[in-house]
Amino acid sequence: MLSSIATTVVPAFGRLTVTADPGADFAPGSIIAANHTSLADPAVVLAALHRLGVRPVVMAAAGLWRIPVLGGLLEREGHIAVHRGSGRAVEALDAAAAALRRGRLVLIYGEGRLPQRRDAGEEAPGPFRSGLSRLAHATSAPVIPLGQAGARRLVSGLPAKQLAGLATAPLRRPRVHVHVGARTQVTGVDMVTATVHARQAVTRAWETAVRCLSEPAGRGRPLA
Repeated sequence: MLSSIATTVVPAFGRLTVTADPGADFAPGSIIAANHTSLADPAVVLAALHRLGVRPVVMAAAGLWRIPVLGGLLEREGHIAVHRGSGRAVEALDAAAAALRRGRLVLIYGEGRLPQRRDAGEEAPGPFRSGLSRLAHATSAPVIPLGQAGARRLVSGLPAKQLAGLATAPLRRPRVHVHVGARTQVTGVDMVTATVHARQAVTRAWETAVRCLSEPAGRGRPLA
């Protein structure tokens, strides 16, 4: 349901396009690793994946479960609450590993936080936390890197600016782009190297998404 809602809502606020590398595919039991730049980008990513026929299990901050209606949807659809900075953080990895073993696709934000900048400019993925590589090592799951660009044109900055951006987006309808990279393995190396490898793959996907935004609409290899 969340994916369907995102697919309905996002086109009203921006113009979404999606591309992929030739070797990109969504094998069952894969980890989708995305860059995190804005409060709007989860909706953008879910809308893009929905166009591709993918409905992942999402790992998200536990605070979202306290929001009326949204919390109920997240719980009912089996998404995974991440209690950052607490002893319960490992529960999220256990739940994600179980979902992967059932053949589900799990969406994770490797950075685990938003960038500090307040303007609407793009920013390369920051350092990744170890959760993604720990999950990959525990399950041998491949990683599908996903880069998104443009979500900061919808929502960014301080709360007042975020509200203003959201209110004016239906008139501005800025372009947003999601690019899916070829899946890769990050196992077989130590945890630090695996984390760096995953970040590099997501950064390459993000760089492609940024380039696609600089091209005239309709260029590239559109999937939807």
